[in-house]
Amino acid sequence: MAKLESPSTRALFFALLATLFLLPGHGVRAAGIADADAIPHVGKRARATYQQVFLSADRHRAFAIAPGGAWAWSSGEASAEEARQVAVKACQQHTSQRCVPYAVDDALVFSREQWGRLWGPYQTAEQAATAVTGTQVGERFPDIAFTGPDGERQSIAGLRGKVVMVHFWGSWCPPCLRELPTLDTLHRILQDKTGEDVALVLLQLREPISSSREWAQRQGFAGLPLADSGASGEDDSFLETAAGEQIPDRTLARVFPSSYVLDRNGIVLFAHTGPVHDWTEYLPFFQDAAGHAAGTE
Repeated sequence: MAKLESPSTRALFFALLATLFLLPGHGVRAAGIADADAIPHVGKRARATYQQVFLSADRHRAFAIAPGGAWAWSSGEASAEEARQVAVKACQQHTSQRCVPYAVDDALVFSREQWGRLWGPYQTAEQAATAVTGTQVGERFPDIAFTGPDGERQSIAGLRGKVVMVHFWGSWCPPCLRELPTLDTLHRILQDKTGEDVALVLLQLREPISSSREWAQRQGFAGLPLADSGASGEDDSFLETAAGEQIPDRTLARVFPSSYVLDRNGIVLFAHTGPVHDWTEYLPFFQDAAGHAAGTE
């Protein structure tokens, strides 16, 4: 397994990154239409397709993206508007997040301001009260019970009024470990920029919390708020709700890691399975969610 960066290296990286986020237009760097590396959230395959295929495809063409990394493109359409509609519709088939056009024909139409506001729609407290319980966007996340880093027994419902990120991971899970450096950086930035408005609940699976925290301490991630899911070992595959019900961990984490972001009313805004390449790209989304009061849209 590759060695993770040292705590001192990460501290320098965080300092530089925090400075960057103080500049106007942070989160997605400015770019021309040909700069595939500037497309937010998408992976290597999407960037290669954009660079090597899309940019030279027949007009009219469009490339669409969504928070979390979904993407699609179209070409040879009758008009630019038709190309945009076809690309967005194709992208939407792969995600519950809202897809938006990134490029249409030879124009970069991506809006950084709009991008950071794509979570939602935000529900009122009254709407949230009648939402079904589940893990899909727009549903109320199950009221999982856990022990916080401070040793107090808590539950997801007890965090109402805050934007909550629920993240399932394990120190035995290589994909989980790859994303921890940027998750650690995001946590530090959120503490500075959103204070108590955003809570991170990191829950270990298939191992005791002592193993998780010992690993985190060795790797320099002691500042992450590692909560205790109650898992006792690799054969323990259940989580408990505040009402004492047992839930198979695969119900909430189909793959490891899995992440959810909940609004102030406990409604799922964002769900993602697998590792995230760079959690700091999501800072504008967290800030937008934190800006919505619990009882309003």
